[in-house]
Amino acid sequence: MSQTRFHLHHSLGYQITMLARVIERRFEQRIAEHGLTRVTWCVLLAAGEEGLATPSEIADFIGIDRTATSRALRQMEARGMITRCSSEGDGRSIRVALTAAGQAALQAVLPIAQENAAYFEAKLSGEELSALRQSAARLLQDEPRIVAKL
Repeated sequence: MSQTRFHLHHSLGYQITMLARVIERRFEQRIAEHGLTRVTWCVLLAAGEEGLATPSEIADFIGIDRTATSRALRQMEARGMITRCSSEGDGRSIRVALTAAGQAALQAVLPIAQENAAYFEAKLSGEELSALRQSAARLLQDEPRIVAKL
């Protein structure tokens, strides 16, 4: 009885992981010029574009754990990109807001994010892109969300 070989480079998980890494690496190299990481960029996007104001909301939006979010928020506050203050109604609740420097960084990097997405999307026809998005949604359907511990 022979055992079927597993071909790592042909597996869906490997191919999707490698694709994600290539897309992320290209983006991270470009935003590093602005002093941002992918996580700090996501925090800027969450607070500035999505209107999320609590660390928990931001962590859920990004898909990272609370510890990684707190670390990013501390670093960003030290760099003057965000402010953190207690909520008026509940002193235990923290509210996050972008500073002028944070808003400027967000606006500077938005075109880079858009261009990075467009670069990879342009490699596919509209039909292929739609099929990929539908397939990804189907594969993710009913799967538990994984929170990264960056």
